Amino acid sequence: MPSIQVLDPGTINKIAAGEVIERPASVVKELLENAIDAKATAVTVEIRDGGISFIRVTDNGCGIVKEEIPLAFLRHSTSKIRSVEDLLMVSSLGFRGEALSSIAAVAQVEVITRTAKSLTGTRYQIEGGAEKGAEEIGAPEGTTFLVRNLFYNTPVRKKFLKTAMTEGAHVGDLVEKIALSHPEVSIRLIQNNQNKLYTSGNHSLKDIIYTVFGREITANLLEVKICHEAVTIEGYIGKPVIARNNRNFENYFINGRYIKSNLISRAIEEAYKPFMMQHRYPFTMLRLTIEPELLDVNVHPTKMELRFQNEETIYRVVRDTIAHILREKELIPTMELEEKKTEAKSSPGKEKQEKRFLAPEPFERERMAQIQKQEEQPIETSFKTNELPNQTKRNDVVEEESVVYGNLSNPSSLSQQPKQLDLFEERLLSPQSRSRHKRIGQLFDTYWLVEFQDQLYIIDQHAAHEKVLYEQTMEAFKVRSQTSQMLDPPVILTLSVKEEAAFARYKDVFSQMGFGIEPFGGREYAVRQVPDNLFSIAQKDLLMEMLSDLSEETHLEGSKLIYERVASLSCKAAVKGNQTLSDEEADQLIDQLLHLDNPYACPHGRPTIISMSRHELEKKFKRIV
Repeated sequence: MPSIQVLDPGTINKIAAGEVIERPASVVKELLENAIDAKATAVTVEIRDGGISFIRVTDNGCGIVKEEIPLAFLRHSTSKIRSVEDLLMVSSLGFRGEALSSIAAVAQVEVITRTAKSLTGTRYQIEGGAEKGAEEIGAPEGTTFLVRNLFYNTPVRKKFLKTAMTEGAHVGDLVEKIALSHPEVSIRLIQNNQNKLYTSGNHSLKDIIYTVFGREITANLLEVKICHEAVTIEGYIGKPVIARNNRNFENYFINGRYIKSNLISRAIEEAYKPFMMQHRYPFTMLRLTIEPELLDVNVHPTKMELRFQNEETIYRVVRDTIAHILREKELIPTMELEEKKTEAKSSPGKEKQEKRFLAPEPFERERMAQIQKQEEQPIETSFKTNELPNQTKRNDVVEEESVVYGNLSNPSSLSQQPKQLDLFEERLLSPQSRSRHKRIGQLFDTYWLVEFQDQLYIIDQHAAHEKVLYEQTMEAFKVRSQTSQMLDPPVILTLSVKEEAAFARYKDVFSQMGFGIEPFGGREYAVRQVPDNLFSIAQKDLLMEMLSDLSEETHLEGSKLIYERVASLSCKAAVKGNQTLSDEEADQLIDQLLHLDNPYACPHGRPTIISMSRHELEKKFKRIV
C-alpha cells in the first residue's frame, strides 16, 4: 500500500477551489455577493472573453482594512461568522471563507480597496495563492477586484470551459438573478465593452423584471405579499398565459440568496396545476424571508441548496398563497391578432433599446436629466437650476423619469394599473353579470359563444363539464357523501415494498373515499369496492399509477393527491366535443361554472374559456387601423 502523506498547500488550495470555482460565473458570483455583504449600494461587473481572461468587480462598499487584506485570501478566513454557533444564524450571502482563497488559487488576482477612515487605498496582488506585492495607492472608497487568466495554472480545468460566448451567457444570467434578488443595489454589467444590464437600485422589483424580461412578462404579473409566522413572501407570479415549457422562469430567493429547491418548485407547480397544461411551467419571482435558525444553508459549497426545518409548513404556505391569488383573478386568455405578433418579431432591437435605458445608474440618470433640462430651458434659467437645493433637483429628475417611463409602459405604473382595474372589473363568471350574458349559439357542436360587454367569450363544453365534474367529486370527498360499488371479480394489485408502505399509510383515506381494498396473500391486494362514479373506469393500471405516485417521498400530502387523481378519473364521464347540447343544458353548464373555485381551466390545465375583444375584431376587419 502506498505511504500516507499530507498534501502540499498548493494542491490543497486547488482541490478546494474545484469545489467553489467551476467557471467564470462562479468567480463573479462570489465577488458580487461579497460586495453586497459589504453594504455596497452600487456594483459594476465587467468581463472580457466570457470572463476567462478578465473579470473586474467594483463596489462602493465598506472596503477592507489594509492589515486584513492578506488574511482575506487565507482558507476559512471570513468576517461573517466567529464560531460554529453563528452558522445557525448566518444571514450574509457568503460565510465559508473559501471564495477569495479559491479564486486566488487558480487565477491572477489584484485588489484595490479603501475604507472610509483611510486617506489612501491599498493595491494587493496574489497569483496561484502566492502573494506578489502590496502598495499604497490613491483609490475611491470601496473595493475593486481584478481577476485575470482564470485556470492559468490548471490547464486541465481550463480546457473544460465552454466558448467565451457561452461562459459570458452564464455570467449574464447570474448577474441578472442577483440583481433581481437585490433591487436595492444598483448593478451594472459590461461585457466586452458593451453595457448589458443596468438596474437603478430604487428597490422596485417590477422595474428590474421589466428591464430583464420585457413588456409582455411585466404586463401579466400578479403581486404576492403575505406575512406568515413561518415565512414572509413578496414578489410577483405570472398569469398562466406566459407559461413556458421549462423551469427557467421559476425564480425564488430565500433571505436574498438565489437557490434551487425541489420543495419550493413542487409547491409552485402544485398551485399552478389546475391552471395550466401538463409540462408547462409558470413565471415566478418570489422573495422569501425565513428565520435563519430554521434553515441549513451550509449544505453545498456554492450555497445553491439548503434545507428547511419546517418543510411541510413552507410547502403549504407557498402553495396556498399562490393558489389563492390565482383563484382571485379572472384568468381568461385573450386571443391576439397576427399583426401584433409580427410587429413584435420585426423590431427586437427596439425592445432591447427600450429596456437598456429604462434603468441607468442613479448618478448617470441625474446627470443626463440635468443636461436635458438645461438644453430645453432658456439660458437665464439654466443658471438658476444650478442654484436649486439638492432635493429640488432630485424631484425634477424624478418627474422627468416618470415621463420617460410613461412612454415605455412604465413598470412602476403597471403595478398600480391592475389595482385600479380591479375596482371596475366586471367578471363574466359572476352571479351579478349572469343576467347580462348574451348566448349567441354553438360552434362546431363543441364551443358555446357568449357576448358580454365588449368581449366575445368562447366556452369549450368538454373542458367546462370536466371541471364541473372534477370539483363536484372533490366536494363529495370532503363531505363524505361518496357511495361505493362492488367489483366482481375484484382487481388484484401486486405492490412493491414502497407501495405497500404508502397504502398502509393512507389506508383510512382510501376507505373514506369508498374504496374497499384488502390483503390477498403475499404482496397482492384485492380491490373489491370503488367509488360509484369510478365503477366503469376502475382499471388496474390506473390504480397502480396512483399507488406508485403515493410511494414517492416527494409528496407531502398523499391524501390530497388521492382525491385529485380520483377526481381526474371521474372527468372521463364529461360531455365530449361534437356532442350537441340543448340551450337549457348550456345555460345549466354556465350556471355551474359560476360557483367553481377555478372555472378557467380544466383538471388537465387546458383553458375552459377564451375571449376576443370587440376592438380586436374591428381591427381584424379593418374597421379601425
